[in-house]
Amino acid sequence: MFGIYRAQDVTILLKDISGLVKPLPTAEREKLIQAGRHYSEMLPIEYEPSEKYLQAYFDALKRYSKITAASVASVSEKIFLNKGKKIVLVSLARAGTPIGILIKHYLEQKFSCAVNHYTISIIRGVGIDKNAVNFILKRHKPEEIQFVDGWTGKGAIQRELSKAMKDFPNVDAGLAVLSDPAGVAKFCGTYEDFLIASSCLNSTVSGLLSRTFLRSDIIGAEDFHGAAFYSELVDKDLTYQFIDAIEKNFDALPAIKNSAVEKNSGLAEVKRIAADFSIADINLIKPGIGETTRVLLRRLPQKILVRSLNDENLEHLYQLAKEKGAPLEIYPLKNYKACGLIRRLADN
Repeated sequence: MFGIYRAQDVTILLKDISGLVKPLPTAEREKLIQAGRHYSEMLPIEYEPSEKYLQAYFDALKRYSKITAASVASVSEKIFLNKGKKIVLVSLARAGTPIGILIKHYLEQKFSCAVNHYTISIIRGVGIDKNAVNFILKRHKPEEIQFVDGWTGKGAIQRELSKAMKDFPNVDAGLAVLSDPAGVAKFCGTYEDFLIASSCLNSTVSGLLSRTFLRSDIIGAEDFHGAAFYSELVDKDLTYQFIDAIEKNFDALPAIKNSAVEKNSGLAEVKRIAADFSIADINLIKPGIGETTRVLLRRLPQKILVRSLNDENLEHLYQLAKEKGAPLEIYPLKNYKACGLIRRLADN
């Protein structure tokens, strides 16, 4: 175990690569990615939030804590109905890990069942960590496994998971998420594109762990995928502050909007955006509040599409876009409330 997660909350199936990989500045990393280097072979320099941005985060956490808790409850009850008391949660690092802990805590409190929880790596365009999956299958029955993530953007991770589970035919590839605006998950708390506050920050709300890493000179054939532990940020960690803020609402849950979206309609909307903005590579389009936040934190944004410039629920995006110099543009989004467009460096 490394990071700051409590051992009783999650078993981390990742290799500690702390100090082995030099993080790269955003511009350098973006240039390498667009030249064909895979993002999982590099680590970004962690964004240090400004005081204004941190205030926007805390405001967002307060505003969205109740719907987040209600979504945790909603998806947890669907998981329980499907799995019964023998549940093995497998969250997808790193954004899925605090969500997996919330679901574990809710299931244990509401249904008095002992829930095993692991966190493992899955990488778009590369696949899942098969060593980690095999580790879990040596200890649990395949039908007990439930994969967990925070939200869906275009649905790329669900498609990656479905592809990966062809090698594990007895494991259900269906994903459980809090927010599924893409219309691809098996279970969700809601289809609404709402802000899960943990998406606003990087490692400081994800156990002080980096995003997952895979490069053959550091990750051997028998190793788990890697992640670095940012121990120098321990005094800025907000992981359990986030978890506790959501759990405080478990006893007084609000009603939740749950109007279904058309299956895979998120991808159709992304293709419409691609056509409208003449973007050939849809990987440069990151829909949804969570994914848009990540564009602003980790990538070089071209512009940010929003339904409105006056939505109090998007204050953290407005603040971050201002800091990053990313223009905001009103666009008639349907499934999503925001969408980030990544700058194509060849056009500069």
